[in-house]
Amino acid sequence: MTKLLLTGVDGNLGGLAADYLLELTEDKDSLIFGGYSQKALNKYRQTGVETRQMNFNHVEGLAEKFAGADRLALISMPFVGVKRQAAHKNVIDAAKAAGVKKIIYTSLVNASDPTNPSVEKIDHAYTENYIKDSGLDYIFLRNSQYAEAMITNYFTFVRAGTPLANSQGSGKMAYISRKDCAKAVAHALLADHLHFSIQNINGPELLTMAEFVQIGNEVTGNSLSYQAITDEENYAVFDAMGVPRTTDGEFKEDSEAPFSSEGMVTFAQAIREGKMAVFTDDFEKLTGDRALTVRYMFEHEADFQVGQRHSEDN
Repeated sequence: MTKLLLTGVDGNLGGLAADYLLELTEDKDSLIFGGYSQKALNKYRQTGVETRQMNFNHVEGLAEKFAGADRLALISMPFVGVKRQAAHKNVIDAAKAAGVKKIIYTSLVNASDPTNPSVEKIDHAYTENYIKDSGLDYIFLRNSQYAEAMITNYFTFVRAGTPLANSQGSGKMAYISRKDCAKAVAHALLADHLHFSIQNINGPELLTMAEFVQIGNEVTGNSLSYQAITDEENYAVFDAMGVPRTTDGEFKEDSEAPFSSEGMVTFAQAIREGKMAVFTDDFEKLTGDRALTVRYMFEHEADFQVGQRHSEDN
């Protein structure tokens, strides 16, 4: 029996992936769920799944948490920079020491492109390369931007009564639901046929921000417009919202933008420069399902909000 270890089940993406795994897997004895929140783990323990509390910021004893697992899904950490790279390195080293054979890693579209200006890309490229150098088998799930982030953003500007302003310009992105990204994690963990594989997890259509906003308007009846601004102006928008520049800053509880502005603005720059316009059918081939459309998500917008931030970086 192949043992599958899913990490990060106490977070947004990992929790959804856990639910999909429970739907797809008949034998719960093949599953191990990990996270730093014992409260979150208890929910899965009650279903009969083995759970293990773990914190990737500390390498001591981490290999023991991975013992017996054949495949491990590493849900990337929500903090950015040296701390995330160190945490991911701890996981890869411990997984190899524990005898794990394969790592499924949630990465970012175009992560290996050195001209991609996204600050988030740096950590993903580092982690991908470290996994490759480890000699472990892998599947890299290079996710497009979560549509949920921009749907929440859409309604933030509707309430403000001002145009939705960011620095994406006319760049395109194949927005993907976080739920579909989670479905991809579950299927990748179960995939016997994919080895040393890169899967681009994209939504079903490439859209500019103006096109995204127009779909929102058609569904909701709002008349929001899109305004392209500079990167510096984009930082000012987030500063006014109380969003920290980096993940070392203080995050407001229940923030509608639970990310660092450095991450979001450089991501917008990457979209504007055409670095994120990756569009494939990898998701459909992996899962057998078509990815959810932005229109569908607006039609069911209550189920597609960005949610709260989950982070343990100390």
